[in-house]
Amino acid sequence: MKRCLITGASRAIAEKVAGEDVELLLHGRDAVALAETRKLVEPQCSKVTPLIHDLATERGVSDLIDDVGRDPIDLLVNNAGIAVVKPFTEITSIEWEQTVGVNVTAPFLLTQRFGPRMPPGWSVVNILSVAAKTAFPNWSAYCMSKFALEGFSRCVREELRDRKVRVINVYPAATDTDIWSQVEGQWHRERMMSATQVADAVAFALARPTDTLVENITLSSLVGNQ
Repeated sequence: MKRCLITGASRAIAEKVAGEDVELLLHGRDAVALAETRKLVEPQCSKVTPLIHDLATERGVSDLIDDVGRDPIDLLVNNAGIAVVKPFTEITSIEWEQTVGVNVTAPFLLTQRFGPRMPPGWSVVNILSVAAKTAFPNWSAYCMSKFALEGFSRCVREELRDRKVRVINVYPAATDTDIWSQVEGQWHRERMMSATQVADAVAFALARPTDTLVENITLSSLVGNQ
């Protein structure tokens, strides 16, 4: 049975990796949303385990690792993320630390724990952003965290290459997810990419032969990104 851990449990990604021989470990902070995702994918899976932890703290990440258990996992999807959108002069130290915690430290600790123990041919998937390559005003904390995660994951890719473990980075443009409900401002969500489009890209990369690595996928919308 394959064990797959998805943080910030995306319903769309969960649907793509679900299968009769799959145990899905779904992490999230919203118990209601997590329950809805579980209900959706449970009929398709061998087992679905919801995991509610705050990844902004090392204790939360440690508790998640404990709940996943000692058995190795075959797929890690680092999808959880938070965004603080304001001028850099207004960002508080707490907001900065939370951004680093969720967007950088949690993927680091989870990859460090599970990546080296993965069977050959399996994968770590990082849902990054075009903000890992482009600067946007008022997005300094978010861009910083995505730049950092990209640098880390590219190094890890080379360290795990000899073990035949794949590290796949996905760089979507603005995607219509719940994160926008927590960000102040007017956003043209109808013009954004859908979570399903991002999940399709993940599924494509994972479906390649185990000796083939799709290193990076950049996604954008032809009708505009904001």
